Amino acid sequence: MTFEQLYSELNYVNHSREKRNYYAKIVLNNPALLPTLLKVVFTVDDKISARAAWLFEFVARERLDAILPHLDVYTEHMQTVHLDPAVRPIAKVAEYLIEAYYHKNPNQTKEKLTKKHREKITETCFDWMITDQKVAVKAYSMRSLFLLGKEFDWIHEELVLILERDYHSQSAAFKARARDLIKRIKKARK
Repeated sequence: MTFEQLYSELNYVNHSREKRNYYAKIVLNNPALLPTLLKVVFTVDDKISARAAWLFEFVARERLDAILPHLDVYTEHMQTVHLDPAVRPIAKVAEYLIEAYYHKNPNQTKEKLTKKHREKITETCFDWMITDQKVAVKAYSMRSLFLLGKEFDWIHEELVLILERDYHSQSAAFKARARDLIKRIKKARK
């Protein structure tokens, strides 16, 4: 499927689970489509990129290993995504990757997600935390940074500073997640 064909098909993807699942299965059954899908995802000034990002998130959720060959492209360009409906799924994929990497059981992500990838994800998650993003993006970033802080000892200190600074001006959902993470970080320091 060419870029143009996939781009055209993405007009039929909507926020419904049914549509995203249908198109995710097409991509999962034909992994050669992933580079083309990512090309659309990172056409960041086009609203169709959000639909591609939804699809990319669904693919990652269904079979995270399918996206592993494309980590360089994903981590190099994830910070360029700026349309609200596209940032959320890109942040969710970062959370999937980081959770898999720090999971206690062996998996492919532990082998493929390099230190350079983790550093790019760290940088982007911090950018999302300090910019005007939706609460879901910040929540996924908090979780990713919390886990990354187990490896990179400076992250927890920076994360706590941001959470405490922004606490009073954020939503109830942000506050609940922030309280939990601050408590867990402070407990781990003892």
